[in-house]
Amino acid sequence: MSTRQIHFRPSSPTGGAGASLSVARDTAGFEHLSFQVRRLIPGQSFSAETAANELGIVMLGGVCSVESSAGGWPRIGGRANVFGGVAHTLYLPIQTRFNLIAESACEFALCYCTARTAYPARLITPGEVEIEIRGGGNATRQINHLLKPDFPADRILLVEVYTPSGNWSSYPPHKHDVHNPPAEVDLEEIYYYKIDRPEGYAIQRVYTADRRLDETLTVRDGEMVFIPEGYHPVVAAHGYNVYYLNVLAGTARSMAATDDPNYAWVRSAWREKDPRVPVVTR
Repeated sequence: MSTRQIHFRPSSPTGGAGASLSVARDTAGFEHLSFQVRRLIPGQSFSAETAANELGIVMLGGVCSVESSAGGWPRIGGRANVFGGVAHTLYLPIQTRFNLIAESACEFALCYCTARTAYPARLITPGEVEIEIRGGGNATRQINHLLKPDFPADRILLVEVYTPSGNWSSYPPHKHDVHNPPAEVDLEEIYYYKIDRPEGYAIQRVYTADRRLDETLTVRDGEMVFIPEGYHPVVAAHGYNVYYLNVLAGTARSMAATDDPNYAWVRSAWREKDPRVPVVTR
């Protein structure tokens, strides 16, 4: 595992049109997930098809219209960036042709996941997103559930997480690399990061109990970390709010995970929530 790439950086400068980050399933050694972030200038379009994948399109910022073989959705989005509100998310099934047309400068994530069954296309608006405040003390964070386990899809799961300056997230460290329901299911996972100031950063550790995998990463705006297995806590650098988009898929439509037994005790120590959360509202 020590030779496997798990940290991916943007291929183009922030602000340029086109694909800023693109990680193909075969290239990265993923089983289910491919991931891409694209930017469009007003009037520009992007066309593709889902083929044997279901697709979650998460509007990171700006407004676009979508035409597809599964339906049309005019002017979706609206937040200026991920720190400006809750996402619009469009779910498209397998074998769907689609075209995105930028109504303003916009940025969006294309979250592809292998799928076997076609489910109905659907737009999830901010008002439909469940917002959860999780943790406590300086491990308080905000979870925005975009595509939950009960959403009608084959494998894909999507959440947005906001971690205030100096706080811990994905904590206690947890893992989901063994299929042992209902306690735990085997999920691969993507963390796609945004930081509210360009010089900011987060620290993410990825490790297994036997230390076959044991990496501590400095992650900056627009970068991605892939979690193939193991525990994976995050901390936001002091002074910087951290966002990440989680894309998950695996053996079941469940978020069931197991805490690292060395740190599970901290849950009982939480007494109050950080008043800075929620970071964003509808």
